[in-house]
Amino acid sequence: MTTKAQRQHLICELLASREIGSQAQLVALLADHSVDVSQATVNRDLDELGVAKMRTAGRTAYAVPETDAPETLPTNTLRRVFGDWVLDVQSSQNIVVLRTPPGSAHVVAAAIDRSNLDGVVGTVAGDDTLLVVAAENPGGTAVADYCRELADL
Repeated sequence: MTTKAQRQHLICELLASREIGSQAQLVALLADHSVDVSQATVNRDLDELGVAKMRTAGRTAYAVPETDAPETLPTNTLRRVFGDWVLDVQSSQNIVVLRTPPGSAHVVAAAIDRSNLDGVVGTVAGDDTLLVVAAENPGGTAVADYCRELADL
């Protein structure tokens, strides 16, 4: 069984390694890797990953946006990411610790980094644990409370 995080990681790898012009083509490539999903699921994954269609050599193909200048992630997408992957939230002074399923911390960290959350200085992701460094004001407790709200915990 493939988790959502594993599937989305594979999607990024596939998009980086070849030109993919349609969701149906991506669904077929995922099936070749023993990942059976619907086109609707792929559509949601592409949206959450911030993937867009780009014009290349007269054709259009999906591409993961450059990490140099990411667009700000909408709050509803951040809420979906937190709802899917954040299992627990703890805080200590200006540090917030988020627990996720194995292999998912980087997805949550990227979403936080792209969301420009007020009071967040930065993130550090491991495999299933994510540290969020909060600014002195509002502090770790306020950021943790907001993270709990986003995750519906």
